[in-house]
Parts: sequence; structure tokens; C-alpha cells
Amino acid sequence: MPPRPRSAVLCAATLSAAALTVLCGPLGPRPAAAAGPGGPERPAGGPDWSVAPASGGAGGSRADRRPYVYLEGRPGAVLQDRLSVTNRADRARTVRLRGRTGPETGSETGAGVRVSFAAAAVRIPARTRADIPFTVGVAPDAVPGERSGAITVTGGSRAADVRIHLRVTGPTLPALAVEDVSVVRTGAAAEIRYALVNRGNTVLRPRLAVRAEGLFGEVLHRDARPLRLTLEPGRRVRLTERWPGAPRLDAVDVRLVATAAGGAHAAATASYSGVPRYAAALLLGPVAAAGAWWARASGRRRGAGGSGPEEAGSDESRPDESRSEGSRPGGSGRGGRPRGRDTDGPTRERAGVER
Repeated sequence: MPPRPRSAVLCAATLSAAALTVLCGPLGPRPAAAAGPGGPERPAGGPDWSVAPASGGAGGSRADRRPYVYLEGRPGAVLQDRLSVTNRADRARTVRLRGRTGPETGSETGAGVRVSFAAAAVRIPARTRADIPFTVGVAPDAVPGERSGAITVTGGSRAADVRIHLRVTGPTLPALAVEDVSVVRTGAAAEIRYALVNRGNTVLRPRLAVRAEGLFGEVLHRDARPLRLTLEPGRRVRLTERWPGAPRLDAVDVRLVATAAGGAHAAATASYSGVPRYAAALLLGPVAAAGAWWARASGRRRGAGGSGPEEAGSDESRPDESRSEGSRPGGSGRGGRPRGRDTDGPTRERAGVER
């Protein structure tokens, strides 16, 4: 009977009620842990144990190793993958597993994502590799976009991370808003204060342009530049733009324009006056008083100039009216003749008045 060759032996072990499957096999005395130049990343861990994303086959060749876990799914999906933990020591080892998403790993966002294991601790026999399954659950209300995270494996005094990259699929809607814009004087300069809000469902990296127009033209022009900021969906951030050399005696309209990839665009304006309120009151007070005095004086002059001619005209017209009234009952002039036939009547009346 030919000798039986040394080969990897697969065995199944049930851990906890969730039926955690461990693939076991004897390891060689000096297993290779690192790939050559230009190859995949070295498995994380230490000299006696390491962890990496599970390879496609049970043997786990170097070419099959993945530098990180990549998953993709729609909101509400439950995605599955495996980790490979290799114990090179001559005794069994217990490792603990913990999933991390969101700001802890410096990711864009971990909202709506949860990493779960059948058991938080796994005991791995000596000189054995264990493939440990895990799930990544995407919340039904998770917004489409990229997520990042990691699985932390702790064994003894060391810990190692396996990176996770998740893409949540679905329609995207980039939307941005600029709110609460104001300009505040601070000594020799001014501050433009505003808030940026992500109203859409994608992660945004905004750009900002600033312009200001005064009474005599443009006083500030800053082209669009990227902000050192990542806006997750629904996030609101208050920011400040410093404005050295802001005009002191001018009325300015400041306009902010924010843009982001995907067509997100928003703008807002605010008014600013470099003159302090108490100084404006001191300047406007005498001007208002002078205007009131001039209006009052103009009204008096108009009243005095219009009443004199009217009264004189009325006094001169009254004698003519009385005389004409006295001549009407007879229907004739001084000689008893009808007024219409006496051509000398008007002349005689004027002569009588002069006498």
C-alpha cells in the first residue's frame, strides 16, 4: 500500500448555537506568511498567529489572498464573508472578534451598517487555520454610497485589523445647502460665518467661492476651493471664513456659493456695513435735523409768497362787482339807456370811479 501523502484535512466544529464553522488543517513547520514583492499584503497579527480575509479555496494559496474585504449590496441586504485566522503555535489559542464601522476607523460613514459574528470568541487548535464566517447587515434606510470599517481580532497582547469596504447601491441624490450667513466685525478684520448642510443621500466634499460687492464695486473675490471637510448625509457643519482688511466705511453684500460633485449647488447672501451703529447714529442725527429744518423753512416761504397776490386781487375786484350789481336792476347804464346799446357806458363808469 503506497504511503499516504501529507495533505490538509478539513474538519467542521460547531461553536455556539449559531453554528460557527471552522475549517481545520495541520500546518507545516514553517508556513510562509508574507507574499513576495508586489504581491498581496502580509496577513495581520504576530509571529505565532495572523488574520486575513479568507481565500477562495480551502488551501489558501498566496494568489488567492485579498488585501481587504469588499462587499456590495442594497439597503436591507445581509452580506456574508469569512476571515482566516492562523494559529502557528504549539498550543491552542482563543481570539476575540469585534466589528467596527464609522468614525472609529476614519471612514466616511458607518451609519446603517452592522458587523456580526456567531460568537465573539473563537478557540483555534494548535497549528491550525480557522475560517470564521461573519455577516454585514445593511439597514433598510441606509443611504447609498461608500462605507468603510474593520474587523479587529485580538489574541493575547496583540490585535490586528482586517479592513472592510462596503458599497451600498441604489439611486443617489446629492444636495447641499448654505444657511445662516452673517458677517461680524472682529477688530481690523471681519468673519464670514455660515453653515453647510448635506440635504442629500451621498457623501459630499464641498467647494466654496466667496464674493463681496460694495458701493463702489467688488471688494472681495475668492475662487472656488475645496474645503477640508467631508459631509455625510444629514450632517450640518458651522464654518468661518476670515476676511482681513474688510472695509470700514462701506455697505457690502457678501455672496457664498458652495458646490460638490454630482451637481450639488447652493448659494446664500448677507449684508454687511463697516460703520458701527453708534457712528451711524451720530452721522445721521445732524443730517435728519438739517433736513427737517429745510423742509419747514421751505413750507413757510411757500405760504407767505402765495397769500399776498390772492388777497390783493380779491380787494380790487370787489368794487367792479358792486357797481355791476347796482346797474343790473335797471338794465341800463347811467343815462337810462340799455347797456348793450350805450358804447360809452363802460368809459363813464371808469371815470366815475376815478372821481
